[in-house]
Amino acid sequence: MVECPYHGGRPSFEWDEDKSRVNQEKHGVAFETAQLAFLDERRVIAEDLSHSEDEQRYYCFGTVHGGVMTVRFTWRDGRIRIFGAGYWRKGKRLYDRENKKVQRGRDRRPQGR
Repeated sequence: MVECPYHGGRPSFEWDEDKSRVNQEKHGVAFETAQLAFLDERRVIAEDLSHSEDEQRYYCFGTVHGGVMTVRFTWRDGRIRIFGAGYWRKGKRLYDRENKKVQRGRDRRPQGR
């Protein structure tokens, strides 16, 4: 979907502990849990065009504990810096739409003999 320095593997994460606590109170998700979205093999990474004025910001949409989580992050000094996370319907719709596109592409491939 978008070019991002993170392409899989075992990334390194960081976040502000105070923001994580506030996020957990407001959206029910601690940033420690939000890391799990990046482990989803079908995760979707999208650029956050509305908030990328000072630095490139991104969304990661991935399944965590049976739901599709949206994680807002930036790539800083070789690490993923998380600054927001939650379960939002819009993120689930985007995740489902992008994964359907991938599946349709696989279905169109010629079958081997």
